[in-house]
Amino acid sequence: MEEALQAAQEALRMGEVPVGAIVVLGDKIVSRGWNRNLSDHDPSAHAEIVALRNAGTAIGNHRLIGCELFATIEPCAMCAGAMVHARLKRLVYGADDPKAGAVHSVMQVLNHPQLNHQMEVRGGVAAQRCTELLQEFFKSRR
Repeated sequence: MEEALQAAQEALRMGEVPVGAIVVLGDKIVSRGWNRNLSDHDPSAHAEIVALRNAGTAIGNHRLIGCELFATIEPCAMCAGAMVHARLKRLVYGADDPKAGAVHSVMQVLNHPQLNHQMEVRGGVAAQRCTELLQEFFKSRR
């Protein structure tokens, strides 16, 4: 989660909402991502999507079998759907997202019983630090 928090700091430096993500295979980080919506003019450039894209390129496959994604916030529906398609082994995230979370907060995209892929999920890792980073960012914008 420390590496995902560092990626979130990169988003912050760019003036983006500070969300970061990394993809790990075994004990190796294969990709990093941070929010790039504003800088890329791309509504799909969430940290998780960027990390998944980079991981696919690094591994040479759109299926990220055996990979784990660490994100600083509970993924939205778009990111959760991409994780299902990537066939991730596990998701670890920090802060819950009561407005758009698609693991359990608003809806259940991950591990929905009708989907064809299930993955391990662990939430709340370094949740306080992840939440504080986001809260400070939004306070500075008001």
